[in-house]
Amino acid sequence: MRTILLAAVAATLLAATGCQRKPAPATRTADGKVRVLCTTFPTYLFARNVAAGSKTILLEMAAAGSAGCPHDYVLTPQDMQAITGCDALIINGLGMEEFLSGMLNKAGPKVRVIDTSKSIPPAELLQMTAEEGGSPEDQADAHHHHEHGGINPHLFASPKMAVMVVANIASALSELAPSEAGLFTSNARAYEDRLAALGERFADRVKGLPRKNIVTEHAVFDYLARDCGLKIVAVVEEAPGQEPSAAEMLKIIKIVRGSGAAAVFTEPQYSARAAQAIAREAAVPVAVLDPVAGGPTDAPLDYYETTMSANLATLERVLGGEKKP
Repeated sequence: MRTILLAAVAATLLAATGCQRKPAPATRTADGKVRVLCTTFPTYLFARNVAAGSKTILLEMAAAGSAGCPHDYVLTPQDMQAITGCDALIINGLGMEEFLSGMLNKAGPKVRVIDTSKSIPPAELLQMTAEEGGSPEDQADAHHHHEHGGINPHLFASPKMAVMVVANIASALSELAPSEAGLFTSNARAYEDRLAALGERFADRVKGLPRKNIVTEHAVFDYLARDCGLKIVAVVEEAPGQEPSAAEMLKIIKIVRGSGAAAVFTEPQYSARAAQAIAREAAVPVAVLDPVAGGPTDAPLDYYETTMSANLATLERVLGGEKKP
C-alpha cells in the first residue's frame, strides 16, 4: 500500500512542476543568481560539491535538512516561503519528501523539481528470511515496517548510490545554468571518482570481516549493506524517533540472538536508548554509524567522505574483533 502511496506522491511532484520535460535555463534574480533550495542535508552537501566555484547557483538548505531523515517533517510557514521563493528545488526523491506533495501545487510551475533519484533503480526495503534468525512469526512482528515500507529512499547512505545522485545533480544544474555546465561536469566527475573509491574501500574491507550480521537503528543503511556485503537482520525503530514497544524489543532481542548479530548500530541523529537496551539484553556491542542524514550547514565539502570513512573504521573495529557484550 505504501509503495502505491510513494508512487502517487512522486507523480504529484512531477505533475506539479513539469519535471518530466527538459527545463529551459532558469530566470535569474536581480543579483544574477539562480536560487536552488535543497530539502535534505545530503542533497545540499552533494550539490555544494557540484556547484563549487559557481557564480550563478545560490544553494540553500531547507529547514527539513537539519532534521535527519525528514519522513514525518511538517512544513512551517517559513518553509513555504522559501519554496515559493526559489527557482529550483533539489529533492531526495523516492518518497522521502511526502510532506511536499500538496505544497508544490501551490508553488506553481516556477519552481522546478530536481529529483536526485531519477533513473536510479530503487530497492525495496530489505526483507529478512527465516534463516536469518528467529521464527518467521517473530520477524514479521519485529519488522512489520519492512513489510509495508515499500521503496527505500536512503540512496545517500551508500557511496556507490551517491555517485549516481551526484550525476543527476550535475545534469540538472547544467540545465539551470548552461554557461557553467563545464564547471559542474568537472566538479561532479572528480567527486564521483572519490565517492566510487570510497565505495570500493567499503566493499574490499567489509569482505574480509569475520562477522557481517548487524542491527541498525532504522532502514537507512540497506543500500550500503547490499553494496558491501553486510546483512541487516533487524532494525530497532519502525520510523526514526519512534521507539519500539517492550514486546517488540523482546522479539528483536530474540532475532538478534538467533541470527548471531555482531552488534547494534545507532545513529547520532536519534535517541539510542532503545538500541542500547536491546544490545545490553542480547549481549552484543553497541556503536554509532552516521548515515550523513544531517549535519552543519557550513560542513566542509569532504564531510561525507570523512564521515563515511569513520563509519568504515567503526565497522572494522566492531565486526573484526571477538564478540564482546
